[in-house]
Amino acid sequence: MRQYDLDEIIDRKGTFCSKWEFMPGDDPSALPLWVADMDFACAAPIIEALHARIARKIFGYPVYNTPAYKEAVTGWFRRRHGWEVKADDVFFSPGVVPAICYLIQALSQVGDGIVIQRPVYYPFTNSIVGNGRKVVNNPLRYENGRYTMDYADLDKKLADPGVKGMILCSPHNPVGRVWSLDELKKVVEIAKKYDKWIISDEIHFDLVRKGIEHTPLLKACPEYRDRIVVCTAPSKTFNLAGMQLSNIVIENPEYQKKWLHVIGDQNSVGFANPFGITAMIAAYNESEDWLDQVNAYIDGNIAMCREFVAEHLPRATMVDCEGTYLVWLDLRAYCADKEELEEMMLRRAKVALDEGYMFGEEGIGFERINVACPRSIVRQCLERMAQVLEGK
Repeated sequence: MRQYDLDEIIDRKGTFCSKWEFMPGDDPSALPLWVADMDFACAAPIIEALHARIARKIFGYPVYNTPAYKEAVTGWFRRRHGWEVKADDVFFSPGVVPAICYLIQALSQVGDGIVIQRPVYYPFTNSIVGNGRKVVNNPLRYENGRYTMDYADLDKKLADPGVKGMILCSPHNPVGRVWSLDELKKVVEIAKKYDKWIISDEIHFDLVRKGIEHTPLLKACPEYRDRIVVCTAPSKTFNLAGMQLSNIVIENPEYQKKWLHVIGDQNSVGFANPFGITAMIAAYNESEDWLDQVNAYIDGNIAMCREFVAEHLPRATMVDCEGTYLVWLDLRAYCADKEELEEMMLRRAKVALDEGYMFGEEGIGFERINVACPRSIVRQCLERMAQVLEGK
């Protein structure tokens, strides 16, 4: 097994990197812990495979729908999650967010309502509104530093004939919940009651804390397979977001036809990035040891954050992070005004974070911190925050 140096600081400037070169406020002295990509070098097998692909010298139109591609994807699902997926049920998309847009177009009409659970990944809202649909919010409950679902409200929202389905974030971004099997079954029970579809965004499904298990929704509730679509990708798992490749699991033949019509006939999406194909196969087939080390390192970063917050930011509440590599920090006891808090972080503390209000009004007074980076950077970020918030 290869050992990786995750403490290594890699200079990302000059690589057209949005995280480091195009951060909010355009302040080069700010530490960027906002965009959800990692500051860790990719696994060696991925880099080696890309070098070998480049050596072939030609980069024409590639075909993703091959045995090598499908076996890498379904093999990963089987080994990592105990999830059996047929190769013919895996479909390419250039990203999970584009996939959500395509699915909204395929499964609903202009004016239809779609349920989301704020505070939640803000592109859900953009994708719904941008496609002429209506956002129907089923806000999560927040009590004692933990988030849960409001099933009574979800039942009420899905009972509306104008609501056609929901987008589930699993694991949840930004609050870090990994939904239990019972929680997933309850969601499906309500959706089934009203015959509503579920798009399950599971892009963070490989990034969970030690002792926590993520269950893909289709594995949890196979009896409702005809109304569930699961969106996955190697991008968060292996730090390959720029490769623009995701794998969408659709088991309903009617939905498959609608998907192919929308993605092909309406949007002319057909070819995956050749480097994305190469990187994904090397990731899923040869890089599991890298992921295990990254998850353990992130566990350590989160533990360090918890200790730091308890000692140096005593009025803050750090929400327990079961999955993702995103710390969700409740700072309302320090500042409940979203503009003032943003100013404090960006201009005074010199840290570029994703502001909580971006995820819905339920996130006002919170900050999302990407801790998938060397521990020294995470600590420096927290020290800058404490200096401003606590004067130390």
